[in-house]
Amino acid sequence: MMIDLQKNNEPLDLSYLRDMSGDSAEFIIEMIDMFKVQTPLYMADLGKAIEDQDWPRVSNCAHKIKPTFSYVGREDAKDHMQMMENNARDLKHIAELPAAFQEISSFVELLYAQLDEAKVDLQNQL
Repeated sequence: MMIDLQKNNEPLDLSYLRDMSGDSAEFIIEMIDMFKVQTPLYMADLGKAIEDQDWPRVSNCAHKIKPTFSYVGREDAKDHMQMMENNARDLKHIAELPAAFQEISSFVELLYAQLDEAKVDLQNQL
């Protein structure tokens, strides 16, 4: 279990995006919108790759998704993706990958809600 459930109930740590953008609310809102468009597509690819038991593609998809979690202060989710990437690449514990995918899928639904809340706060700053 790598997702920190406690963090699901806390506001997101957007310090990475604040630092990167010079604290530009507009920029952070754009990043959040982009995240919410791209991540479901990446997750769908990852789910399909797991279903097809295409482990090189699973590894590749997980690698692509991984950094986006760092941007929104969720190192726990990044580490979870890293584990999925490594296991698919090294063909280790692959029987556990579907469950790991379910866990991260449930997590991103919560994350989208957290991002929506963060976005409202940011829009109030404009």
